[in-house]
Amino acid sequence: MQQRDFGKTGLKVSEMIFGGGNVGGLLIRQDDDTKRKAIRTALDAGINWIDTAASYGPEISEESLGWLLEEIDDTPFVSTKFRIHLDSPDDFATQIENSLRGSLKRLRRDSVDLLQLHNHIAPEAGGRAITVDHVLGPNGVADGLDRLRDKGLIRFAGITALNDAESVRAVIESGRIDSAQIYYNILNPSAGQAMPDGWQGHDLGNIIGSCKANGVAVMAIRVLAAGVLATTERHGREGMITKETDLANEERSAMAILDALGSEYGTPAQTALRFAISHPDLSGAIVGMAELSHLDEALAAVALGPLPQEALDRIQAVYAANFGAS
Repeated sequence: MQQRDFGKTGLKVSEMIFGGGNVGGLLIRQDDDTKRKAIRTALDAGINWIDTAASYGPEISEESLGWLLEEIDDTPFVSTKFRIHLDSPDDFATQIENSLRGSLKRLRRDSVDLLQLHNHIAPEAGGRAITVDHVLGPNGVADGLDRLRDKGLIRFAGITALNDAESVRAVIESGRIDSAQIYYNILNPSAGQAMPDGWQGHDLGNIIGSCKANGVAVMAIRVLAAGVLATTERHGREGMITKETDLANEERSAMAILDALGSEYGTPAQTALRFAISHPDLSGAIVGMAELSHLDEALAAVALGPLPQEALDRIQAVYAANFGAS
């Protein structure tokens, strides 16, 4: 397993990160022996980072990691997340610390390596979205995270870089965060490149470039597009977290990509994962899995390495044709 720099933190992270989220759900829905074998297999393969959140399960993913990691001597990096609720009577710092202390209890740890804001960031607040001022302003999220760092409860702080690219960019360029979880996959790579004129979709404005320029680590999320890039079977958890798309569009786009590439670069899931790790400025790609076989498949993909340039050129041609729709 290759390792990459985690921004300017000095950490080295495996280029595949074990995802404990709801879409894959291995740490949420499988039996204890399967969870135990998955973690052991991942660590033995060189994965050194596990990502979870209080909302996964909810709470089941963190609880599972708590007893699983307590059983073994390995000490992988662990990241978790919190959400800000604008209708809460508590200030941001209190909300963040209360959420973290609940996570630490479930994880059976005294601290975590990375704590991440799980809200979207947008010009206007509403729903899950908060604004740049909520993050960077006085007594904002960044101040609350700094207090937890001062208390030794977290080492680093990050965001989920979703919703509005320019709002996210403002936070990235502030110098207040260490990492960003960024939507990046073969169906929508706009967070990592300028898209051709024919492409249509939620433009994430090459925010990976902003991360690189500011020493912010990039953790790629949804590299399998909630499973659409892995299988034609649907599990009901394929919720869209970007704008200007829906499940039918994702399926059509995936078919266009896979038709262009064929099977010479691995299974559909392996091709998608190899695409993600082809971006040199990613620190790691978070991969969620439902079964042990999915973990084996992902590890085999990482062993194959990034896609060759010839494959990347074919993919760019599909973008220029708007996945065959234009």
